[in-house]
Amino acid sequence: MTEYKRWTLAKHPSGVPSEDCFALESFTPDAPQDGQVLIRTHYFSLDPGMRGRLSGDSYAAGLKIGDTIESAGIGEIIASKSERFAVGDMVMGGLGWTQALTHPDRGLQKLDPALFDDKVAMTATIGVLGVPGLTAWFGLQDLGQPQAGETLLISSAAGPVGATCGQIGKTLGLSVIGIAGGADKCAYLTDLGFDAVIDYKAEDNLVNAIEAAAPDGVDIYFDNVGGEMLDAAILNMKPKGRIVVSGQVAEYNREKPVGIRQTTRFITHRLRMEGLVVYDYAKQFPKAQAAIAALIRDGKLAYKEDISDGIEHAPRAYATLFVGANFGRRLIKAT
Repeated sequence: MTEYKRWTLAKHPSGVPSEDCFALESFTPDAPQDGQVLIRTHYFSLDPGMRGRLSGDSYAAGLKIGDTIESAGIGEIIASKSERFAVGDMVMGGLGWTQALTHPDRGLQKLDPALFDDKVAMTATIGVLGVPGLTAWFGLQDLGQPQAGETLLISSAAGPVGATCGQIGKTLGLSVIGIAGGADKCAYLTDLGFDAVIDYKAEDNLVNAIEAAAPDGVDIYFDNVGGEMLDAAILNMKPKGRIVVSGQVAEYNREKPVGIRQTTRFITHRLRMEGLVVYDYAKQFPKAQAAIAALIRDGKLAYKEDISDGIEHAPRAYATLFVGANFGRRLIKAT
């Protein structure tokens, strides 16, 4: 058996995870037994939402010291003791930060190469067709309950969730406003067709900036950030407005989260706020993935990928997610 590398949890982080929170180990995976496959990982994702599980329980159980860091991945079956998968099959699943792994033949999705082309790359299955895109799809449509003509405000709008959400919103007839950091990201959102863009790094008063972009108020706020930005959005919500909580990237690394301060608005404006874990919609994934792929091929939805070559770069690339350094879905090419 060949020796591979994987990242494991060396210590539970406090604040932004530093490189010494992770350990790069060499290992030889076990040969697959009945009902198992050996997968060589091609790409894996770096997910801000995993941050909570590095320190303790979150939407799923926290990781223990020595556990392989979990994430979505794409890989190739290189040995099989399964009737469901053959050597050479490409699969997607929770592979983690590893170059290879032995995995049960459950919890894996076989990828048909015929579904991918110059418009829809196979890596999209762990990006715009995976958790980020599906979070945007179900969060906006199921929790946001959009109606044509309404105003949608999105934080971290240049990220993979936010950018996808905004473009889906445009197809639904919404007026879309994005909040992003820096001129390049704001220009990107304008190119995607956003109706207005707010550079939060250039604004002294975000409440006023949102009001200027949405003078009649906001119907739906798709929140990826939390903290002070969430409060600024709350102060601009219309009566009966809906707040979709997708992520809280500003809160993940704080010892004392800021939380929500503008709670009175929930009474006076009859606001509704709800979070989601996208895996609750798992049975609906195939239909949504087909719809998103159709939007891409029709030129109505574009996506970016930020790929680093080499498993050794994973911790550093992960840490920079929390300071907005990425531009698009951040992936690691494992081998």
